[in-house]
Amino acid sequence: NLVCEKISGYYKKIGDNVILKTDYDSLSDFDKIFIAKVFTDTPIDSEILKLPNVVYGGTGFFYDNAKPLPFEIEHSMPDYHLYDDWLKLHDNGGTEFKAYKDYSIGFLTRGCFRHCVFCVNKNYDKVFKHSPLKEFLDTSRKKIYLLDDNFFGYSDWKKLLLELQETQKPFSFRQGLDVKLLNEEKAKILFKSKYDGDFIFAFDDFKDSKIIEEKLILIRKFFTSLDKIKFYVLCGFDRHGLYDKNFWRDDIFHIFARINLLKKYNALPYIMRHKNYLQSPFRGMYITLARYCNMPAVFRAMTFKEFCYCKKNGQSSKNYFESFWKLYPEITNFI
Repeated sequence: NLVCEKISGYYKKIGDNVILKTDYDSLSDFDKIFIAKVFTDTPIDSEILKLPNVVYGGTGFFYDNAKPLPFEIEHSMPDYHLYDDWLKLHDNGGTEFKAYKDYSIGFLTRGCFRHCVFCVNKNYDKVFKHSPLKEFLDTSRKKIYLLDDNFFGYSDWKKLLLELQETQKPFSFRQGLDVKLLNEEKAKILFKSKYDGDFIFAFDDFKDSKIIEEKLILIRKFFTSLDKIKFYVLCGFDRHGLYDKNFWRDDIFHIFARINLLKKYNALPYIMRHKNYLQSPFRGMYITLARYCNMPAVFRAMTFKEFCYCKKNGQSSKNYFESFWKLYPEITNFI
């Protein structure tokens, strides 16, 4: 949690003793307890929040109305050692905790102008400079992990991108990049970078198919590797709020249309299910599609139908598929 690291960094800098609290015992022993929550479905006892020494915040509590950190905390160097003792108990030497050990983490820019109704950043009107790289760069760390909301929406993106390249450290934009803003200049510079992991974009709406294909062609002009191009594919969210049987049918159809377009250009989909998919009579199809698409080796090796009929997947995938197929046989055109 970057917020916890920034709070810890600030209070240690001014001379306070700070620990990472992993339980709710003996809270009255502390002058201040800070609780930062990123995700709305993270459980917490509401009685804890009523304690006089507790301060809490974050999108997990307030979603798009979360208050920012005080300026002096927001712009403090994160305490990258806050989780050291916790890691000793949990780290098994794999890649799961690499962000805690290998990365400098922060925002160069904040904000967006898309106003996507499902997004926590929907109240922003523009992209603006947030902090200089030196503010969160620990030169002893191997890599850089960027959380910018819409980096290419910032007018001076080129200066910042070249500054990242000058560090000679691998970096990545973990929230993804706005593919609609990609042009020849941006693509040429981006794909020459020492990039860490996948280049991540989004294909949230089937209606964007034409522009997404144009950008896929552009991407393949500058980056020909079969690996590392990934698109988040949002599903299960009705922008009109109807959630009727026509929406659920069309949404499944549109998922197939989008992943087929991505496959055409050797790009990987990553299915992002909005929590409202749980309302769908085709919940099983959403689950099966996520299982199929979110395993790159499987997605490349077989069709969706082959996946559903694979014995290793058990009977449920086959049943979900055949139930949908029986209702809407025209799905044959997509599988």
